[in-house]
Amino acid sequence: MKIAFSPCPNDTFVFHALVHGLVPGAPEWNVMYADIDITNKLASSGDGLDVMKISYAALPWVLDDYRLLPCGGALGRGCGPLVLTKDGSVDPASLAGKRVAVPSERSTAYLLFRLWAAQKVPGGIGEVIVMPFHEIMPAVRDGHIDAGLVIHEARFTYPTYGLSLMADMGSWWESDTGLPIPLGAIIAKRSLSNPDQIASWIRESVAYAWAHPEVSEAYVLEHSQEMSRDVAKQHIELYVNDFTADLGEDGYAAVESLLSRAAKEGLVPEFDLSLLR
Repeated sequence: MKIAFSPCPNDTFVFHALVHGLVPGAPEWNVMYADIDITNKLASSGDGLDVMKISYAALPWVLDDYRLLPCGGALGRGCGPLVLTKDGSVDPASLAGKRVAVPSERSTAYLLFRLWAAQKVPGGIGEVIVMPFHEIMPAVRDGHIDAGLVIHEARFTYPTYGLSLMADMGSWWESDTGLPIPLGAIIAKRSLSNPDQIASWIRESVAYAWAHPEVSEAYVLEHSQEMSRDVAKQHIELYVNDFTADLGEDGYAAVESLLSRAAKEGLVPEFDLSLLR
């Protein structure tokens, strides 16, 4: 079978056992490593793989062909995207008419940012520019853009770029809804006959990773884009949690709330909520 996920530590940690033949009964997996913006586009192109990691924000475009699996993804608390600036401003109104970089237009980070800005930035953002997430902090630092929306390990490293935190999208979302933040989803083709079995294999892979974290360390660091061991560990601890093993009612409620709000704002297409379960 074919699977696509990012080279980020949380994904390689979660899927290490599955793709290395350590889950009894699971088939051999052909792995594609790709940034989530690439998998978002691939899933909606008609050429997507059997199982893929995409942003929850991209689900409305692919639900006819893919089903959401209840495990393996990234959803949690205290792990939201950050809005960073160089000038130290903490007033969202200062972003009115300004240029802001985001990592993808089909990302949860983008949806959270747009929903936050609709509440907090009178007059609205000036221009939203999409760029690879690893280029955003240098662009803010060098004055090419006024602010940047960052994800992943940037939460831990932005001070080294001389940047300041304006707002934490996760803190805003949790305060506004009381729900966790849906970030990355695991989806499987609806044409597959064994989605429940695939979910079971992924849960076993998660359980193996937690039980034997040292076994996946070399694999995680190999794909972590020169991230230090300590930052990779922080990354895993932040994004791999109980929701990774099972979304549960709070997880599904968070996904439904985010995508329903986004649809009302015209940020995603209208879709049938029942297709999420």
